[in-house]
Amino acid sequence: MQTQIPATLLLGLVLATPAAAQTPAALTERVKDVPSITAAGLSSLKPGTILFTDHRDNPSNPESGLIPYLDWGKARPAERAALAPYASYAEPDYTITVNGVSKPRHETLKVYVAQGRFVLPKAPGAVDLSSYATLAFVAKMDPVIKHKALTPADVTPTKDPAAAFAKRPDRPWCDAGTVCIESRYDLEGKLPLGVKLANKLEDGATKKVAEFVSFQSELRTLPAAEAAGLSALTGIETPVTGGLEQTIFWVNQILRFGKFLAVVQPLPGDAGKSVVTTYMALAIKADVLERKQEYARVPVLKNLLPAQVLMGNSSFNTGTSISAGLPVYARNRLAAFAEALAKN
Repeated sequence: MQTQIPATLLLGLVLATPAAAQTPAALTERVKDVPSITAAGLSSLKPGTILFTDHRDNPSNPESGLIPYLDWGKARPAERAALAPYASYAEPDYTITVNGVSKPRHETLKVYVAQGRFVLPKAPGAVDLSSYATLAFVAKMDPVIKHKALTPADVTPTKDPAAAFAKRPDRPWCDAGTVCIESRYDLEGKLPLGVKLANKLEDGATKKVAEFVSFQSELRTLPAAEAAGLSALTGIETPVTGGLEQTIFWVNQILRFGKFLAVVQPLPGDAGKSVVTTYMALAIKADVLERKQEYARVPVLKNLLPAQVLMGNSSFNTGTSISAGLPVYARNRLAAFAEALAKN
């Protein structure tokens, strides 16, 4: 029997959906898109300019810029080693129970990686990354995402046996010296209405799509010994003087992990300036990207294909945060971080 969609919900979605994809909010002119970020162009990189790349050679392709997790490790091993939740991280294996029957499951992931680079007109010694390793600073980076302190004992992989696969093997998440954070982002614009309609189509489903993304993370400055090896990642030969990272280790849906990383080094040839290289990696559950057939049955949902929405290619994308799609979200987060460091 075909699912009946309430007329009020259907009408609201039709009225809210324009004929063409919404143009993302204008981004600062200081952000310059480049095919790749290498050390070769450092001499011409002036303070105030932010180089940005997310490896999307064909932005009109919904999955351009995404790379399978296993391929990521082969193609860009230094990047994977630094941006995975921890060095030995592997795609999750866990058990699911359906109708009382337990089955093993292997989850494949696809990764989106954005990279930025900018120069600060001050020496690395004047860049105090510890002042940014705070809950208050994270809240300023994207005010529509709400954050609160999380007690380490309440970390989901520690507390919930079903989430044990997300534990670190070397130490607990939110160990001493880190800031433990719980965050929530309520989807904006037309996306909540689209989610309601998508859930209505799957009335019998045991797990609905939520109208929010909640996640847990730890924020820390990297110990000197750990940061030192990151010059292999940045491709800049000067010594690393500091590193800051936020690792998302638990997400309620869609994503499996995420990481923001910033690396500070002296600018080659000018020790009175600093070059900062930033990264954002987000791992998406591959089965989320494959959900196409059920949405294709309803014309107004043809633009709700997960791959399109996540990569910012849908008429459902709105605003400048996660609802705008991962490329806009990553670009704005990296630009906001660059602006914060330039001001202080």
